[in-house]
Amino acid sequence: MVQVLLSNNLYLGQEIMGHSEICVRRDHFLSGFTWMALSSPSCTHIDGVKKLKGLRYRNMSSQIVGKFSQNNQDISQEFQLPSAYESAMEALSTLITQKKRNGTSAISGPNQKLDRMLRYIKILGLEEKIADLKIIHVAGTKGKGSTCAFSEAILRECGFRTGLFTSPHLIDVRERYRLDGMDICQENFLQYFWDCWNQLKANISEDLPMPPLFQFLTVLAFKIFVSEKVDVAIIEVGLGGKLDSTNVIKEPVVCGITSLGMDHMETLGDTLGQIASHKAGILKPQIPAFSVPQLSEAMEVLQERANALMIPLKVVAPLTLEKLNGTRLSLSGDHQLSNAALAVSLCKSWLRSTGNWKRLFEDAYEENSLPEQFLRGLSAARLSGRAQIVVDPLINASGGNKRLSGGLTFYLDGAHSPESMDACARWFSAAAVERKDLSLSSVSSEVETMDRAWTNGSIKHCHNQESEEILKRILLFNCMDARDPQILLPKLVDTCASSGIYFSKAIFVPSISAYTKVTSATSTIPSYTPGKDLSWQFNLQRIWERIIHGKDVLDQNHKINALAGLPPREFLYEETSHCSPEDRYFTSSAVFPSLPLTINWLRDCVRENPSLRLQVLVTGSLHLVGDVLKLLRR
Repeated sequence: MVQVLLSNNLYLGQEIMGHSEICVRRDHFLSGFTWMALSSPSCTHIDGVKKLKGLRYRNMSSQIVGKFSQNNQDISQEFQLPSAYESAMEALSTLITQKKRNGTSAISGPNQKLDRMLRYIKILGLEEKIADLKIIHVAGTKGKGSTCAFSEAILRECGFRTGLFTSPHLIDVRERYRLDGMDICQENFLQYFWDCWNQLKANISEDLPMPPLFQFLTVLAFKIFVSEKVDVAIIEVGLGGKLDSTNVIKEPVVCGITSLGMDHMETLGDTLGQIASHKAGILKPQIPAFSVPQLSEAMEVLQERANALMIPLKVVAPLTLEKLNGTRLSLSGDHQLSNAALAVSLCKSWLRSTGNWKRLFEDAYEENSLPEQFLRGLSAARLSGRAQIVVDPLINASGGNKRLSGGLTFYLDGAHSPESMDACARWFSAAAVERKDLSLSSVSSEVETMDRAWTNGSIKHCHNQESEEILKRILLFNCMDARDPQILLPKLVDTCASSGIYFSKAIFVPSISAYTKVTSATSTIPSYTPGKDLSWQFNLQRIWERIIHGKDVLDQNHKINALAGLPPREFLYEETSHCSPEDRYFTSSAVFPSLPLTINWLRDCVRENPSLRLQVLVTGSLHLVGDVLKLLRR
């Protein structure tokens, strides 16, 4: 049985669209069913876009959604990525530089990187075409991706063909490129990829080598958006701003700066003022600029740059409930009110600068109200791995009124700076106690009423009509060694504790993603790699135990055999106060040798105990968040 939702701008036939093949995006959503989104705007030939422009701008939902049974293996096998795509990933991997994050970076030197970017653009014949793009350029420490996602959704709802470039990707590199809200399809990606690759490869020299990975991906973004004739391109800065690869944009329509904080200090400087100076580098003469409220040290630098350019820098206050008029933001967390407000200001400025505001709204909306299109965009924006809740489909797909196994819910939010970790902790603290937690899954309408009292490390018994429920909150964490877990982990614990939220256990695990290779959504994931160095994870565990117990309980040489080190199921139920160093396992934490083994272990725990309900916060590295999402989709 197939249920299909049709939008107004779906395929009308290949003779009209000039297209011979439908590109398919496959997602595993919460219910355990496979949803397939067939993207017309991302895969449509240019001639077809011109012919149907009036139709497709009227309603930009732009997708056909089909619901298929999880057991339909034929569909899953039919749409496996072909080897041509893997070949492109192998080529991309050769562009990854081996320079360490804390090493000397080209961004701190002269403008050689931007000079090379301009030469790459010239080789591809994109100079004048990029100048014709109507771009929104966004920099900042945190909130860049969310602000860009909100902006894209708003302008798409206003009827414009949108292009969105963000970073990093979590599962597949095509996530970085969205056309009308959908990841670019594989067919078109490969076409644009090899076009850029071959032209650049044919023109390399000792003076001009192939670009590093992010430079190539940025050039590719311009190629895609120019070729797809987008009305607006929303471009997120990769790192910094002044010397970022995206800053070859000479005349954007409007610029935005999100919240600034201490991050990438090895590259941008070790003071907030130095970091703000890099971010302010995207501001341009005669181009409107907006910022969220900043700390005084950062705001002074931004204002000084704006004054030098003789442009006004408008500071945007967070959205209020009155302005939202009952609309709930699609991206969770109080901090999103600031990101959404910045997106609203950027979109209003873009519409006015391009002459579209009066045409669409005729000044019918006052400052304290938002157009319906804006509200729809704010409620529809999406950004994977940021304040995202995923109910494990393999555990929660049993039908009927009686649950056959426990519940397993993952709360995913990449956070690698103190500011982003604080925002993550506040979001999780609110989300973990919402009664609508399981309503995100379409499997069951069964939502238990829970007593909210919690104590650190204890088993919480929650009562419903059928059984006594055990609710446990687990931290699943990893971060790169360039980050400081001695700042991140205490920030997480303290912020959660201030809301009465405590973790029963913490699990430290290495990420799957290799920093030296670009992989696809279907790349092989080994369940265990013998001999993998877990010394960093044991260091994280030592820091955690020190936070929980107020003293060192692990010596520097503490390690356990990887395969023999999986704790027994009872590990989940032991209380923190019973810490016994001689037993190898510490009741507040454990190191697991691989992420697949961790996910399977958690699943086995809830399968064996129908009363057990796990809420797992996955945070720290975005690589870890992406790896978890990749595993849950399989």
